[in-house]
Amino acid sequence: MNKTITLKKNEDKRIASGHLWAFSNEIQEIQGDPQMGDIVELRNHAGEFLGIGLFNPHSLISVRLLTRQREEIDFQFFKKRIETAFALRKTIYPDSETFRLIHGESDFLPGLIVDKYNEYLSVQTFSVGMDKRLTLICDVIESLFHPKGIVERNETPVRSLEGLEQRKGILRGSIDTVTISEYDIKYSIDLLEGQKTGFFLDQRENRKAFQRYAKGMNVLDCFCNDGGFALNAAYAEASHVTGIDISEPAIQRAISNTKLNNLDSRLQFVPADVFTFLTEAVSNNRQFDVINLDPPSFTKSKKTVRKAKRGYKDIHTHAFRLLKPEGILATASCSYHITEETFLSLINETARDAGRNISLLEWHGAAPDHPTLPAMPETKYLKFGIFWVE
Repeated sequence: MNKTITLKKNEDKRIASGHLWAFSNEIQEIQGDPQMGDIVELRNHAGEFLGIGLFNPHSLISVRLLTRQREEIDFQFFKKRIETAFALRKTIYPDSETFRLIHGESDFLPGLIVDKYNEYLSVQTFSVGMDKRLTLICDVIESLFHPKGIVERNETPVRSLEGLEQRKGILRGSIDTVTISEYDIKYSIDLLEGQKTGFFLDQRENRKAFQRYAKGMNVLDCFCNDGGFALNAAYAEASHVTGIDISEPAIQRAISNTKLNNLDSRLQFVPADVFTFLTEAVSNNRQFDVINLDPPSFTKSKKTVRKAKRGYKDIHTHAFRLLKPEGILATASCSYHITEETFLSLINETARDAGRNISLLEWHGAAPDHPTLPAMPETKYLKFGIFWVE
């Protein structure tokens, strides 16, 4: 291979520890005139081989490692990686046909997300290298799964960091509404309009955990989206559940899912800005036994962490005011830039300011079909805690 990236002295330590990214400021020399998305060989300062990856000279992440072996990055390479990932998912969820099939770096396919919804697949490519190989990836997926349809959900803003345009649409076959089942609860998924790739699969186990605290309770689910946590609360025989989301389409999907599960009598969904709803609820002295906070990411970069912290403090302040004594607070952050330590500290600080004592009952991350790499903290993004509030 004549396209080679050589790192500066001592800049290979993170790569050697298991990290898969080489940053632009770590590069000493570029040989062979590699272009955006090309396959390159990565070497350390002494010229020793470190691996093969995808190159982007216009991104902060210049090289994303695909393998630490000398091998061809072709149809068979992707087929083997995807087969391995599929076998792992069937070990985790043997009775399900809905799961995250490929979780980027954690499945050693950096910049690629593939979610499987029964006989349909939804794809995201976050790097130029993966985007250029989208046709090849679809060929592999078709050969392995023979899906009814493949969609791309590449309208995420993070693609702009790689110089990629935003787009979505049908790549192969045709698309219809698909109904999935998650621990006996059914969801009707709109693969082209639903959040992320169609649904928030990463909260799968956390929704199940939420059930144990809901029976007989008056529950408030904030940022409810398609109704995941709210439906689980109603399924667990909550006395009443209110779901709030600013998105009217999300609320309509939640209502449809309520009817699909015959839970109409327990659930109410309200299209509203959560911050406004919480403020008015406090003013009206409303009280809830259980509150769930599952907001979208309040920050996509270090630059906006301070603003994000204010957002988290605001919603938790309102939640502590609305919770009855001996209530339950479930709360999540999906931003990598808000660390576990920071998130826990924010919750505790806000509880103290509100005069509430709290005990942590459960602490989780994403579902196991969203694995993390110990050497890459960037892959550990979701935090979910359940607290008892005195």
